Amino acid sequence: MTSNPDTRESLILRLPSSQDALAWRDFIAIYEPLIIRFAGRRGLQEADAREIAQNVLIAVAKSVDRWQPDRERGRFRAWLFRIARNQLINWISKQATQASSARALDGSALEQFPSEDYRAAEIELEYRREMFRVAAAQARDSFSGSTWDAFWRTAVLAESVDSVAASLELSPGAVYIARSRVTSKIRDIIVQLEDNNAI
Repeated sequence: MTSNPDTRESLILRLPSSQDALAWRDFIAIYEPLIIRFAGRRGLQEADAREIAQNVLIAVAKSVDRWQPDRERGRFRAWLFRIARNQLINWISKQATQASSARALDGSALEQFPSEDYRAAEIELEYRREMFRVAAAQARDSFSGSTWDAFWRTAVLAESVDSVAASLELSPGAVYIARSRVTSKIRDIIVQLEDNNAI
């Protein structure tokens, strides 16, 4: 990731330039893990999920020049995950056709795709998780080990403030302050990464 990342919308608008390797690296770092998990949750093995992700990224590369920010037409994420869903359906259909003798995939595989409303909520949750992962990775080096541990153990692992304070030899107040500082930093990084929720 770049130290001063572009806003999300401007990152997407840089993708049509095949010369902009930095934009593609940042884009792949954020979206490839999302697509892999999306496919994995549909029952695909990791290698197959990675293949789907590659196919999605190729499809995006071929058509991203036609995408323009337009709130009326929806977010970039929705467009991206429609591509991912279509790639998954194509892959499952192809596997079902090829599996006539060896390992049959029954027709219920296509039923693994939830309704549009559920998918939108699932995609939003996956996106938020990935943004947290990216922001946390960027924020990590800004804090001492004890500050980070106080945040991680109380905010992520849900350990009690008192037990974390005792094990880190800090006051409970210091743990609350550490958690607040790291949370604020992560929130600021996410705001930098996003472009007013345009995508």
